[in-house]
Amino acid sequence: MPDTPSVTVAALLGSRAEALGLRLEVLGGAAGLDRPITSPHIQKTGLAFAGYEEYLHAGRVLVLGESEVRFLERHTPAERSAIAGRTVARDTPCILSTGPSPVPAEVVTVYAEAGVPTLHTTALTGVTIARLTALLEDGLAERRMLHAVLMDILGLGVLITGESGIGKSECALDLICRGHRLVADDTVEVRRRAESVIIGTCPELTRHHMELRGLGLVNVRELFGIASVRSSKRVEFVVQLERWETGRAYERLGLDDAFTEILGVKVPLVRMPVAPGRSVATLVEVAARNQLLRQRGFHAARTLAARLDEQLRAVQPSDQPAAPDEDDALEGE
Repeated sequence: MPDTPSVTVAALLGSRAEALGLRLEVLGGAAGLDRPITSPHIQKTGLAFAGYEEYLHAGRVLVLGESEVRFLERHTPAERSAIAGRTVARDTPCILSTGPSPVPAEVVTVYAEAGVPTLHTTALTGVTIARLTALLEDGLAERRMLHAVLMDILGLGVLITGESGIGKSECALDLICRGHRLVADDTVEVRRRAESVIIGTCPELTRHHMELRGLGLVNVRELFGIASVRSSKRVEFVVQLERWETGRAYERLGLDDAFTEILGVKVPLVRMPVAPGRSVATLVEVAARNQLLRQRGFHAARTLAARLDEQLRAVQPSDQPAAPDEDDALEGE
C-alpha cells in the first residue's frame, strides 16, 4: 500500500526551507511543534479574522500577512485575543507570520496557550506561500518503495524492473559505462507530485551504491565520478526485464503502446525478454531512444505501417481485371 507520511511543524522547521530562502523562527507555542500538517494547501487568515472562521480547513498552515496585521492593529487587545481564539478552535497546526511587521503579542499568547506554534519569516506573503507549498507537496506526497533500478538515460528517467537475479544491476552498470547516470539501485523510492508526475529517488543510506553479484557493493560516484549519479529523476519510462520462454509470442512490431500504473499514474512500459547472447543494456538504451522519439511525435512502427497501407491502396486497382471495351464486345457478337 502507498505510504503517505505526515509532516509535523518541527519537521517543517528542520526541512530545506532555509535552502529555499524561507528562514523560519518560532515566536511562541514551541510545545506544539509536534502538531501534524495534513494538507499542502496554505490558507490566509483574512476571512477568519473578519468572522468567517467556518471556511478554515483543519490541518492547513495559516498565513498572517501585512494586511491581516494592519487589520488587527485597528482593534483593542481584548478584541485581538477574541479574533485569534476563533481560529484556534479550527485545529490549526501552526500560524505563520510573513513580512517585517511584528505579530501582535496577544495573538502569539492565545496560540501559545492553545499549544499552537507561531512562526515568522521576513519573506513576503506571495513568496512564502509558493515556497511553503512546494515544501509541503514534497513532504506530503504519496510514496512507495519499489524493487527496481532507476537510470537517467539521455535525460529520460528509465525504471528497470524484473525479478531478483535477472540482471538489473548488471544492465545498469553497463549503462553507466556508456555515460548514463544512476539514480537508485535495488530500492527506488517513488512519490507522486501533482496529478501525473512520479519522482524517483534513492534512500539516503544506499545512495550512490550498487550491489553486483560476485563483486559486492561498489560506490558508483567514487568509481566513475560525480557525473555518473544524480539524486532524483522523474520516472517517464519503464523497462520490465523478463526471462525468455521458448514458444512464447513476443512483441514484434510495437504498434500498440503498453502502460503500467505507479501510484495511479500511467507510465509507458516495454517488456524486454532476457536471454543468453542478448545485450540487455544496448536494448534498454535503444528502447529509451525510441521512447524519446515517440515523445516528439515520431512512431517508427506506425509510420512504417502507414506507408505499407498507402502502397497497398495504390496497387490494389491494378490487380482487378479491366472492364471490357464496348467495341470489343460488339465484335465478339
